[in-house]
Amino acid sequence: MRRFSAVVLLAATLGALPVLTAVPARAAHAHCTATACHFDVPPGTYDVKVLLGGETASSTSVTAETRRTLLPETAVEAGERVARSFTVNVRTPEGEPTGADGTPGLDLHLGGSAPALADIVVTPARHARQILLVGDSTVCDQPGDPYSGWGQQLPQYLRKGLSVANYADAGESTVSYLADSRLWATVQPQIRRGDLVLIQLAHNDKTTDGATYRANLETLVAGVRAKGGKPVLVTPIVRRWFNADGTLNNDTALLVNGLGVDHPAVIRSVAAAHDVPLIDLTARTKALVESLGVEASKALYLYNEKRDNTHTSVPGATTYASLVRDELVARHLVPERLLRVG
Repeated sequence: MRRFSAVVLLAATLGALPVLTAVPARAAHAHCTATACHFDVPPGTYDVKVLLGGETASSTSVTAETRRTLLPETAVEAGERVARSFTVNVRTPEGEPTGADGTPGLDLHLGGSAPALADIVVTPARHARQILLVGDSTVCDQPGDPYSGWGQQLPQYLRKGLSVANYADAGESTVSYLADSRLWATVQPQIRRGDLVLIQLAHNDKTTDGATYRANLETLVAGVRAKGGKPVLVTPIVRRWFNADGTLNNDTALLVNGLGVDHPAVIRSVAAAHDVPLIDLTARTKALVESLGVEASKALYLYNEKRDNTHTSVPGATTYASLVRDELVARHLVPERLLRVG
């Protein structure tokens, strides 16, 4: 492992190119191998600029921390160089709020069919906007394959100047999210004026009555607004549970709990009553899963690997993250210049 000194400007150069030099300031270090870079930086938000490409044709993706996809696979022709930039949130714990702390600093990993990184620069982000995520296991930064939450894949659709701070946590309901000091009590102080806070909690509210569920959503909305943030309510992704006629029109698929509480309907009602932007991910994912049908839709979930019709695969989470990106554009919640569209 090679060691590079770095400061305010943190940089490392791989391959045959010369090491990028920077004027030293406070002590900090970058450590790089052919497939990963580690930067000794404190929690915060950082801009990353990568220069992709090599002597032969390459195809490179970049993930960070707990398997967050920051840059989708990007092809570069032989001898060419392509620059890409993005903004990343560094925190402890680095994944789920109730999970392991992970490693200090920022870890970036190179993937793709033929990865090639010519240069990388990491600098503290100035005035970056952030999207905070409040959710469950279908949203969170899942620690291991083959699982992935859509929040884990959302960063690849964002450009420099906008980061995702994913505070979704597996197994959480509206009740437990508000009660656990590692969750809402930790998230709310992180909200800055103008930040978007996307809230998707429903899958684990299996025994929550309707009045409590509604009140909990209202508490979250009010808490975001109290910090100057902008709440966005998100209805839950569907469960892949087909009727005999190929539709998902049943309580299991559409998140109606054992007490008869129709979670998406309550979310829609709260959004309308409190003038909160709504991303109807239930409707969007229902339409997509039904259009794919019983067999093709298996790839979106972990049916083949785990017989799991609730949690998504990396391709499924990536597809669902793209639906969220589309809604952010359509509802003018984020300037289009900060999103990768198409």
